[in-house]
Amino acid sequence: MLAADPGVSIASIAAEAGVDRRTVYRRFTCREDLLAAVYEARLSAIEWAVEDARLREAPVAVALHRYVENIIGVNRAWPVDLTRMLADDSVRVRRDAAVREVGLFLHRATDEGLLRPGLPEGWASVLLPELINLASHQQAHLGPGQAADVVIDTFLRGTGV
Repeated sequence: MLAADPGVSIASIAAEAGVDRRTVYRRFTCREDLLAAVYEARLSAIEWAVEDARLREAPVAVALHRYVENIIGVNRAWPVDLTRMLADDSVRVRRDAAVREVGLFLHRATDEGLLRPGLPEGWASVLLPELINLASHQQAHLGPGQAADVVIDTFLRGTGV
């Protein structure tokens, strides 16, 4: 509901959840606390997605697919406005750590021959999240695994060897 309408009322959220708004207010004293909890859940899911992909250890193609599939799942489960989320410094620091980890992985993918060298610096790091976001939202009829297949095929045909 917050993704569709960031101004949605606590009463509407409570009704959708099947609880009284007082129940929501017992857990979250204000709207900002509720948003912080949503952002925390999304960020924790992102961190899990990166960790689960085993970007440093797994074979590059396997890690890439697992990461993309996981992030598509996160985007669909927690479709919140990232610009508002990243306004919080502690959230931004944690997200930036995940972004750095993916950037290191993409360098590894280039070093191991999955991505072609010579692309502009950071191009793959910009392109991959854009493709993931498109698949997360524009290809909702596909399961996360199928959507990951589309993303990876598009990504590798555009940046692959």
